[in-house]
Amino acid sequence: MSNILGFPRIGKNRELKKALENFWSGKCNHDELESIARSLREKHWQIQKDLEYVCVNDFSLYDNVLDLAYALNAKPARFKELDGLEGYFAMARGHKNGIACEITKWFNTNYHYVVPELSSDDNYKANVESIKKQYNEAKSLGYKPKISLIGIFTFFGLSKIIKGEKQEIFSKLKSSYLDLIDEIAKLDSEVVVEFSEPIFAQGLNGLDSLKCGYDRNAIVCIYNEITKKGIKAIVSTFFEHSNEFTEILLNTNIYGIGLDFIYGEKNKESLQAIAKSNKILHVGIIDGRNIWVANIESKLEFLDSIAKIVPKERIILSTSCSLLHIPFSKDGEEKIDSEILSWLSFAAEKIKELTILEAAFKGNIDSNVKEFLEKNKQINANRAKSSRTNNKTIRDRVAAYKLIQRELEFSDRIAIQKEDFKLPILPTTTIGSFPQTNEIRALRQQLKKGEITESQYKEGIKEYIRDCVKFQEEIGIDVLVHGEPERNDMVEYFGEQLNGFVFSTNAWVQSYGSRCVKPPIIYGDVSRTKAMTLEWITYAQSLTKKLLKGMLTGPVTILNWSFARDDLPRDEVCKQIALAIADEIDDLQNAGIKIIQVDEAAFKEGYPLRSENIKKYEQWALESFKISTAIAKPSTQIHTHMCYSEFNDIIKTIEALDADVISIETARSGNEILKVFEKVGYTNEVGPGIYDIHSPRIPSIEDIENQIKALLEVLPKEQLWINPDCGLKTRKWEEVKPSLKNITKAVENIRESLK
Repeated sequence: MSNILGFPRIGKNRELKKALENFWSGKCNHDELESIARSLREKHWQIQKDLEYVCVNDFSLYDNVLDLAYALNAKPARFKELDGLEGYFAMARGHKNGIACEITKWFNTNYHYVVPELSSDDNYKANVESIKKQYNEAKSLGYKPKISLIGIFTFFGLSKIIKGEKQEIFSKLKSSYLDLIDEIAKLDSEVVVEFSEPIFAQGLNGLDSLKCGYDRNAIVCIYNEITKKGIKAIVSTFFEHSNEFTEILLNTNIYGIGLDFIYGEKNKESLQAIAKSNKILHVGIIDGRNIWVANIESKLEFLDSIAKIVPKERIILSTSCSLLHIPFSKDGEEKIDSEILSWLSFAAEKIKELTILEAAFKGNIDSNVKEFLEKNKQINANRAKSSRTNNKTIRDRVAAYKLIQRELEFSDRIAIQKEDFKLPILPTTTIGSFPQTNEIRALRQQLKKGEITESQYKEGIKEYIRDCVKFQEEIGIDVLVHGEPERNDMVEYFGEQLNGFVFSTNAWVQSYGSRCVKPPIIYGDVSRTKAMTLEWITYAQSLTKKLLKGMLTGPVTILNWSFARDDLPRDEVCKQIALAIADEIDDLQNAGIKIIQVDEAAFKEGYPLRSENIKKYEQWALESFKISTAIAKPSTQIHTHMCYSEFNDIIKTIEALDADVISIETARSGNEILKVFEKVGYTNEVGPGIYDIHSPRIPSIEDIENQIKALLEVLPKEQLWINPDCGLKTRKWEEVKPSLKNITKAVENIRESLK
C-alpha cells in the first residue's frame, strides 16, 4: 500500500488560477467556479487511483489553513457579517469592511497560508459541509477517500491571537475542532483522516512557544478523544524529524504515524520505539518538495534497513509531504532537453515512482516494474557522471574566494550617500516591479514565437519604462524604479541568463491563492557570462535626473525559490550564485547606478525548522549575501527587501547583512514588526511597507498618514523610508496609480507637519 499527503490543486494548465481570477472579476459565477473545481478534483483523483486512498480536502479554492478557519467559524470581527465565498475571500484578499488577514510562509516552503485571527470574543462553530461534499464526490466516483486535515496544534500554533488568553481560546477552539471531528465521523462507518502536524517538526520549542496552558499530555488526550469518535487517525509530520513527538504519539490510540525520511533523516532514531508499538508507519520516502527523479535502488536499500526494525506489513510508503510544492506533470515539457528532463519527476511522476517502489519493496516485480527499475538505474547513473553538472572553473572560483566586508562602516557610508543623494526626509520609493500588463506579457510571447523582431520588442519595453518613469516623476516619488517590464519573474529572469539553470514550459507551482510561480531548475554549476540588467536600468536612468534603483534578486532568494540540485550542498550552490550577483553589482555601479536593491525576499523561509540547525544556515546564507554586496563602493547604497517574516529571532542576522536600507512587510501587522528593530537599536535605515499590495483595496491618504504616524512612534524620521510592502507586479494600474498618489500626498502632509 502507498499513500500521498496531498496533490497540487491548480490543475495541469492552471485551470483553478484562471477560474478564480474570472470569478473575482465577475466573469464567472459561483456555480461555474464550483464546476471547474469539481472537474479538477475528479482529474486529480484519477491520477491517484493506484494508491490505497485518494486525498480529500487537500483541494482548496485558496488555502487549506483558511479552509479550516472558515470551517470552525474563526472569522475576524470585521468579516463576521459576510457569508459564503464573499466572507471566505474577504479574509484572503481584503474587503471594503477591512484589510485581509496576514499571509506568511508555510514553514520553510515557498507556499503562503492565510494566518487565522483568534479572539476570546469568537464563537467557534463547526461546519463540515465542504469536507462532506468532497468526501461524497470521491465515493460516488468509486474511490476510497482519506481526509487530509490540519491538526489542531499546528492550526493553533500558526494562528494570531487578537484578544484574550491563549489557554481560553485554545479550549474554545478545541471544542469546535472536536465537533468537526464528530461530524466527519458520521460520513462513513470508518473514516480515515490524516492529520498534518508539521509544527511537531520544530521540536519541543515549537510546542512550548504556543503557551496555551496545556502540557504534552494534552496531545495524548486530544488524539485519544479523536480516535474514540470512530476516526481511523494517522498523524503525519514533515519537513524535519519529530522524534520528541513520535514518542508522545506512540502513547495514543491513533492508527498510524507518518514521518518524513527525506528531510528528517533523524526519524530513524524512533524506529525501535515504533516497532514496539502497534502503530502503522507511513514512511515519507519520495521527495514531495523537490523535482529530481528518485533513486529507486538506494531507496529500496533504505526501506530494507527499516524493515529489519519495523515489520514490513506495518510499513506504508508515502511522499515526504504534500505534492502541493511541486509541478503537476512532465507531460508537454518540450522546452527542457531530453537528458535533463529524464532527471526530473513532478507530482504525477512521483505517484508512479511511489507505486513502483511499493511493488519492488513488497517483491511484486513483474516485467513493467523490472523495466522501470532498470531505466531508473540508468537515468541516475547518467546524471551522476554527466559533464553538464560539473564545471571545474566555477568550483575553483568559489573555493578561492575570501569573504570581504564593505569598505567603510555604515555610519561613514550613509554620510557619503546623504551628501551625494540629498533626499528629503521620509524618502519615497517602491519595491521594484510595476504592473505586468497583458500587453507586456503579449510582447514577450510574441518575441519568443518570432512574431516580432528583437528591436520591436526592445522598443515596446522602452515605451513601458518611459511611461513608468514619467508617472513616478509626476507624482513625486523620490527614488525611481524602471518597473521591470522585461522580467517574467524575479528569479526566473536571472536564472534564464545564468549558466546551470533550465526552465520549463508549464511547471507551475501555487504560491498563494491564484498566484503561481514557475521556479527555475538548477541542474549544474552556476555562473554569469554577461550583464543581466545593465541595459534596461541604465536606459531608465538616462530618462531622469532623479536617482533610480538597480534591481537584483539576491543569491539566497534565487536558491530558495528554485528547485535546487540535490547532488551538491546548498551552501556551495548559493555561493556560486552570489559571485554572479557580485559581478552584476560591479557593472551597475561602474555605469553610474548609485542605488542597488538586492532582494532577499526568501531569506527567512530557508531557515531550518529546528533551532539546532539554524546557526549553520545563517552562516552560509549571510556569507552569500555579503559575497554579493561587499563589492559595492561606499557611495553605492545597497537596499534589500524581505517579505512576510517574523524578525524577532533573526534581527541580529539582519543587522549583520549590513544593507544600507532594508524594506519589510508591515502593512497587515501595523508597527509591531518595527518594534523589533527599535528594541535592538538597529541603526541602518528601514522602509516599512506602508500598504498591502496583496489586496485590491486602495489605501486612503488618511490611512497612510496614520500608518506613518505609527511608524514615527517607533523609529526616528531620519531612519525611515516610505514604500509599499512588496512589488506591484500582480496589481493593476487602476489600483497602483491612486495608491501611490495617496502615498506621496500623505508623505507630503507628514513632512509639512514635521516642520
